[in-house]
Amino acid sequence: MPLLEIRNLTKTFPLGESVFGGSTKAEVRAVDDVSFDIEPGETLGLVGESGSGKSTLGRLILRLIEPTSGNISFEGCDLLAASHSDMRRYRRDMQIIFQDPFGSLDPRMSVEDVVAEPLIIHEAMSSPSRRQRVNELLRVVGLDESAVRRFPHEFSGGQRQRIGIARALALRPKFIVADEPVSALDVSVGAQIVNLMAQLQREFGLTYLFISHSMPVVRYLATRIAVMYRGKIVEIGTSQQITTHPRHSYTRNLLKATPEVVV
Repeated sequence: MPLLEIRNLTKTFPLGESVFGGSTKAEVRAVDDVSFDIEPGETLGLVGESGSGKSTLGRLILRLIEPTSGNISFEGCDLLAASHSDMRRYRRDMQIIFQDPFGSLDPRMSVEDVVAEPLIIHEAMSSPSRRQRVNELLRVVGLDESAVRRFPHEFSGGQRQRIGIARALALRPKFIVADEPVSALDVSVGAQIVNLMAQLQREFGLTYLFISHSMPVVRYLATRIAVMYRGKIVEIGTSQQITTHPRHSYTRNLLKATPEVVV
C-alpha cells in the first residue's frame, strides 16, 4: 500500500482586485488536479521552475495550507477529514525541511531549543531525556554537541540546514517534505546536504518528497521523478526514464538548462 496517495489535488488563489477597481472572480490554479502515490522508503523528486506550484503542493500535503479540492491519504487515512487533534498525531509522522536555513530558524532560540521544540510539543519527556535526544540528533546530522548552547546566526548556511534536518527528525517521522533544501547553499555544501539526506534515508527508512528546480540533484537522490509545470504534473516516471527518455518538451528543456552536479 502506498504511504501517501494524492488524488485530484487542486489549490486556487484569488487574483485580488481588478485594475479597474472592485473585486474580481479571477483566480490562479497554483496546483491543478494533481494525482500521484509515494511508496514507503522511496524518494519522489518533484522538479520544476520557480512558480510551477511545487512548494504549494508540498504544503498542501502537510495541510500547512488547505486545498480547494481533492484527496490526501496517509497510510490509508483521509487527512482532509482529520480533526485538529488527529492532525496533531499525524504531524509526528510528517515533517518538513524548509528551503531557507537562514529564515526557518528562530534567531532568538538556541539550537537546543530549536531542535527540542517538536519534542516539547509532542512528547512527554524529562528535561535530561530531551537534552540527550537533542544531542543524539545533532550527532546524527554531523554537528558537535557544543552546538546546543549557540544560536543560529553563529552557524554557516550548511550547518543551519543540518539543524533544520535535526529538528525534522526529532519525532522519528516516516515522511519528510524537503522543500528546495539545497537551493540557498553553494554547490559543494548542497552536495554534502544531499548526501546526508541519502544516508539518513538508509539509516531511518525515511520517505521523501524532494522538491527542487535542479534536475541533476533530483536525479541523484530520487527513485522516481515528477515534473511539474504551471500547477500540473506533466510527466512522472523512474529517474532513469525521465532523465534518459523524457516525453514532455518541458522536461527536455529542464534537462538541457541545468548543468551536472557532482555529489
